[in-house]
Amino acid sequence: MQTVKVGKKNHYVRQIEFENGYAASIISHDGSYGGSSGLFEVGVLHDGILVYDTPVTHDTVGWLDFAGVCGILKDIEELPPRN
Repeated sequence: MQTVKVGKKNHYVRQIEFENGYAASIISHDGSYGGSSGLFEVGVLHDGILVYDTPVTHDTVGWLDFAGVCGILKDIEELPPRN
């Protein structure tokens, strides 16, 4: 797993890459779902592109606390590699 951080003041943006070829985009800022309430939004990526066809989610998932983010990350890490 590799973590990449890109951020500005009052913004949280991270990308976590997993060995199965997937990655997670984790964001929190005024324009993200839940960001203005201090919560997080997570998207599933493959080859750097958001994907909407995994068992984890068919969209980004917003309004997540830390426990919710950890649950989504575990689900992404457990996905089988994409063909």
